Amino acid sequence: MVINYSLRFLSVGLLIGWFSACTGVGPTANLFKPSSPHEQYGQSLKEAKLDRTALGLDWLTAGEQALRDSLKITIPYRESGYFSANKAFAVGYRLDAQRGDRFLIKVETQGVKQTQVFIDVFSLDDRNRLSLTAASKADTNVLTWEPRKTQSYLIRIQPELLRSGSYTINVTREPALAFPVKGRDSRQISSYFGAVRDGGRRRHEGVDIFAPKGTPALASVDGIITGVGTNTLGGNVAFLTDNDRNIRLYYAHLDRWNVSNGQHVSVGDTVGFVGNTGNARTTGPHLHFGIYGFTDGATDPLPYIRLGRGPAKQTLLPLSRLGDTIRVSALKSAVRLAPHSDAPVLRELPKSSALTIVGGTEAWLRVELPNGLTGYIPSATTEAQKRPLYRLTLATSQNLLDAANAQAGAIKSLPVGSAIDVLATTNSFQLVRSLDGKTGWLSLPIASSKPINTGAR
Repeated sequence: MVINYSLRFLSVGLLIGWFSACTGVGPTANLFKPSSPHEQYGQSLKEAKLDRTALGLDWLTAGEQALRDSLKITIPYRESGYFSANKAFAVGYRLDAQRGDRFLIKVETQGVKQTQVFIDVFSLDDRNRLSLTAASKADTNVLTWEPRKTQSYLIRIQPELLRSGSYTINVTREPALAFPVKGRDSRQISSYFGAVRDGGRRRHEGVDIFAPKGTPALASVDGIITGVGTNTLGGNVAFLTDNDRNIRLYYAHLDRWNVSNGQHVSVGDTVGFVGNTGNARTTGPHLHFGIYGFTDGATDPLPYIRLGRGPAKQTLLPLSRLGDTIRVSALKSAVRLAPHSDAPVLRELPKSSALTIVGGTEAWLRVELPNGLTGYIPSATTEAQKRPLYRLTLATSQNLLDAANAQAGAIKSLPVGSAIDVLATTNSFQLVRSLDGKTGWLSLPIASSKPINTGAR
């Protein structure tokens, strides 16, 4: 695998600007006190002057590229991939998240040496500005993260330098809060946030969870009881304040309380018991559960307590296929932004186009094109390139290149009359194999004699 050194002359000043733009570090911040292990590692490269070396600079550039060329996923999701000690690597995954979600991001690696993987999460606003939101701790490949705002986010995965191995990323979602009624879950919710009340004069500012009278209503968070009392609508009510999330939980229609003002409670403690006090006397016993932000009023509690979707179920790609060069077997196929058929198309590829598998699942391969573009392609539209498309003999001498780039290094010189097997193509290069087993790229057009029939299709 060949390292792309085309960006080796990027200035150190531009790199410092990149740290400011991509991590939310302001222009007056002290860049010598980075805010995440990834930034600390990048700073150590600078202090050791490794940012002036090709590989060190490529590592910094790969981290930036992953933010710019992120791929869209839906949760739960998992896929496998590969990184090489010879080439700086990073990958970005974009997802939509809601306030009230909790995500678990886990990266498992397999290789000769233990590898530190940096996991960073960035918020992405409507103007595509990035701000560092969460980062895994040093020497851990796991991050639990709660978005505090409903918007798009970007997960960047990047291993340290000079490590080779395969990895599996697994992203799952669970509710941020514990369910507030003992023995129940979100399937027992029967009235949702925003429903019309009192002939349209007001909206429902919570969810209703039905359960037998006397069922314990439980603390969903560790916090402080800040309001025990009675009102016309809610009957017997209690407020539980969560200072970590800047929210207050509202328990209404309680038959009776089990707490007092100022009391500290832990998740699972009994706040009160389900009833139908207040304006619920004509309905069955239930808990009205609401959430109020310190500054933004009522918010939909459903994302905070709804069931997760369970573990990711995508069938992982066999590790033996990672790094393989393949080609398009269909008449044409599309490289897409996400691993599903409705995702935006990044590039349409004709039959025999060359691709490298860099990750993905059994059904959707994450591939890299010779020009560096990455995306997802249906595995069913590809095939291995071991069997040649056809054989040619060269009418002129040519250099066999180690990349589909006119400036790439030469593997060997092929003299006039050399027989080559054509394995795959791009717009301006062909992937070929010489008869002594050397594989590389030749630029088009290739002057050749009449193709020799190898029996290949």
